[in-house]
Amino acid sequence: MTVGNPVLTVPLIVAGACLAIPFVAMLWVDSYARLTPALIGIPFFYWYQMLWVLVSTLLTVVAYVIVRRREETVRRERHAGGEEE
Repeated sequence: MTVGNPVLTVPLIVAGACLAIPFVAMLWVDSYARLTPALIGIPFFYWYQMLWVLVSTLLTVVAYVIVRRREETVRRERHAGGEEE
């Protein structure tokens, strides 16, 4: 089996961005360090972070699906090209 250089593709960049966005959002504390607007009596500081738990989950699933599809594509191309896994 030949080992080539990893190729950075647009889908992999999107997957990386999906994983990086929650980190940036949570590290930028000044953007959510306040009490208003409250949501059903819960201060903004708390519900914003809880919202990011859900958003992070969705973005992680998107990144996972993108990477798995790329792995399948590479595996199929190797198999079609006659290379062993």
